[in-house]
Amino acid sequence: MTTANSPASGAEQSFVTIGTAGVTGVYYPSGGATCRIVNLSRHDHGVRCSAETTLGSISNIDQLREGNLDFGYVQSDWAHHAYHGTSVFASSEPFEDLRTVFSLHPEVATIVVKRNSDYRQFDDLKGARINIGSSGSGSAASWSAIVRRIGWAEEDQGNLSNLRTSQLADALCTGSIDAYFMLIGHPAALIEETQQLCGVRLLGIESSAVEALLQQSPYYKRAVIPAETYGNEKAIDSFGVVATFTTSAKMPEKIVRTLVKAVYENFDGFKDLHPALGALSANDMTDFGEAAPLHPGALHFFQEQGLLPSESTSAD
Repeated sequence: MTTANSPASGAEQSFVTIGTAGVTGVYYPSGGATCRIVNLSRHDHGVRCSAETTLGSISNIDQLREGNLDFGYVQSDWAHHAYHGTSVFASSEPFEDLRTVFSLHPEVATIVVKRNSDYRQFDDLKGARINIGSSGSGSAASWSAIVRRIGWAEEDQGNLSNLRTSQLADALCTGSIDAYFMLIGHPAALIEETQQLCGVRLLGIESSAVEALLQQSPYYKRAVIPAETYGNEKAIDSFGVVATFTTSAKMPEKIVRTLVKAVYENFDGFKDLHPALGALSANDMTDFGEAAPLHPGALHFFQEQGLLPSESTSAD
């Protein structure tokens, strides 16, 4: 965060950065929408912001820890692991200053193959060429956690790749890869693009595997990709996490409150900016499950709006 005096008013202005992900997902338009809403009233509250493309959740957490970002969109499971110093964060100190600001849409574990392929279920992918997301993304880390929990051996994972999301539709349709995996909100522009190029089939994840994941990992939730989202006749059973907007405990309460208030008071317009946000309600902003603790700037605002009980507490 940087501060400066406004030449026009002499009032102190704060400039904050929001880490998102690649431009074809939901994080980037969500970050852009947040900043547009905040910047419209910047002369009233003195806060300006900019949304930055990044590699995704893991990268955003690392940059928040290092102070290179002020806010970041993060999968709730990786917020949980970062705060506790587990999973991919086991080699570093727990990020005890990580704080949740609000939550958004569910992100569903999604496996995409070509419609005319022979892959019909998750286990058919053993030995296949699968793109699991960019290194440093939440999807790539989630893939490793998932296959470990459902018992795949190292050799079952075939040839894994880390292509950028902008490369995936072409890679699948030309046969460079057999499938791509990601945690993403639906409908997703990337999958719609792939559907138009060559037709897609979405693979479900067996209920027994999902049940094992839910028992071992409370930050996962059952999730469904609705029928007809991409021409699929039936709903696709899966699991998912929640997209959370995060910051550091060091971020001043006033600035956190400014961003939360801006999104909350313009919620209908915010939802209209991406189809994956369309089904959200204001109550979803406080449904962050097992992620990092709530920042007091967000907590106090949600209590004032009646979205959280007055006895709720933050970690601070």
